Amino acid sequence: MAVELPVSPSAERNKGPILEVLQGILPETGSVLEIASGTGQHVVHFAAACPTLSWQPSERDPVRLADLAARIAAARLPNVRAPLVLDALEEPWPVAGPLAAVLAINLIHIAPWPVTTALVRGAARVLGRWGVLVLYGPYREQGRHTAPSNENFDANLRGQDASYGVRDLEAVAALAAEHGFSAPIVTRMPSNNLTLVFRRLPGG
Repeated sequence: MAVELPVSPSAERNKGPILEVLQGILPETGSVLEIASGTGQHVVHFAAACPTLSWQPSERDPVRLADLAARIAAARLPNVRAPLVLDALEEPWPVAGPLAAVLAINLIHIAPWPVTTALVRGAARVLGRWGVLVLYGPYREQGRHTAPSNENFDANLRGQDASYGVRDLEAVAALAAEHGFSAPIVTRMPSNNLTLVFRRLPGG
């Protein structure tokens, strides 16, 4: 009897648009680390579409890790590795570089700001020259929300945990610059989200 795997509706909606961005920036070969892979819907979709890249999913939550491993096993894709237990705050990360990309989808607004700092710092350590850090989610721009729905979402997040919330694009860009990344390439996505692509600069 087949095991019913958890499905995230938002992941189903956004995996196609995110893939389009990734296909425009990723090299033909190399390794991609996804932080907080969740249900695994993203990594399986991306790996099937980009078979010459090696995909490394990860999770810090043991329950989610089990679901993630089950989805990967069911997909039977040779270019997806077994998921790692990875907490961005714990250094060093259990992954060897240099990597082509580090990817985090819908993460930094549901985690305290130190997680964003650790994510950027960790990515700078494992990425190869010109490797990319890709962040997807809602952002404020110039201190303002881009849509009423994002403002309501932000209020809801902060009501759950005061350390959560929609981040300022400029603050994330400044943090990335401190760790040797370029200014972000910003792609506007459906549902008032953004994809930010930061490239690791030589000598950064």
